[in-house]
Amino acid sequence: MKSFMNMKAPYFFIAPTIILLALFSIFPIFIALIISFTDINLAGLADWSTIKFIGFQNYKDVLTDPLFVKSILNTLFYVVFGVPLVIICSLSIALLINFGKSRIFQLFRAVFYMPSITNVVAVAVVWSYLYNPQFGLFNYILNLLHIPSIPWLQDPLVAKISLILLALWRAIGVNMIIFLAALQGIPKMYYEAAQLDGANHWKQLTKITVPLLRYAIFFVSITTMIGWLQFFEEPFVMTDGGPLDSTTSVALFIYRNGFQLSNFGYAAAGSFILFIAIIIITLVQFKLQNRKTSL
Repeated sequence: MKSFMNMKAPYFFIAPTIILLALFSIFPIFIALIISFTDINLAGLADWSTIKFIGFQNYKDVLTDPLFVKSILNTLFYVVFGVPLVIICSLSIALLINFGKSRIFQLFRAVFYMPSITNVVAVAVVWSYLYNPQFGLFNYILNLLHIPSIPWLQDPLVAKISLILLALWRAIGVNMIIFLAALQGIPKMYYEAAQLDGANHWKQLTKITVPLLRYAIFFVSITTMIGWLQFFEEPFVMTDGGPLDSTTSVALFIYRNGFQLSNFGYAAAGSFILFIAIIIITLVQFKLQNRKTSL
């Protein structure tokens, strides 16, 4: 009896977490899936008898919606340019802090990490003032250098880049800490042996550091890409999808239809399309990583 209880003890410890996960994550996912096949709206919440099952009509409408297609292209723009920038900048800063001998590099660690724990809405509001075309700090500095003002949030292309810069500033901190932990786990004997063989810093970086960081880079790339695919707070607070819907992301499109227009079935269909896209992209990345590892 005692051995049986010992075998079951781990399940008792993880049971609360599994219950909470099922109640607040798994169960709502199934509810949203059912909703995506209906025409439910605010009237349907008041009188369930008015709700109709319409099959895949929501999915057909979403996939043929020009705004949804545009939001997909905008999100891909964020992913293609945002993810590599986050990885490169985070890894570069982690390398500088890890190999820096002065105590000031420890201060840099805190400075770069602080934006990641700051409230995103508050940060977005502050950056909106910094991006102000007339009174913003950025244009003020440019004017001091005799450079024309930049329409940071008024031009369709520049607005995308402006949001990426803010998101990049916020995302560096957490990923920097992950890379720092991985860097400090690399045995120093590898670098000492490389120095004895006459390898310079670049050779040590490309032949020792980067290869041994492949799992950390893979983890950061997966989590960062998932985050960018769900890009929402910055365009919601700073541009509301404008100008000309140029910054509307898929997540913002879903929010508008679900919480502003009350088209819950339509929004649920869009969310499941995004959900499936994230799963497919993640599986492809795992497949590519496994292939590289086997080589």
